[in-house]
Amino acid sequence: MKNIIKSLAFVSLLVFALFIAKSVQADPPAPPPPGGHGSGENQDPAGAPIDGGLGILLALGAGYGGYKLYQSRKEESEEAEVS
Repeated sequence: MKNIIKSLAFVSLLVFALFIAKSVQADPPAPPPPGGHGSGENQDPAGAPIDGGLGILLALGAGYGGYKLYQSRKEESEEAEVS
């Protein structure tokens, strides 16, 4: 019975998160700048760069994975010495 309740809670949380994610969206593009901005044509606004944050997340994930691998091998070598 506990497994059914846990599964139902997980599914309901997932559905709730999907509805929240659908309603929360980015702002619409900015309006074009007023006339006389140095260009005869309006240009699309540039997108936000995600490269810096993505690189940091990848580096942190690789560092954490390396740390966990180091801990795992250290524990294995300690267990081998005790045996």
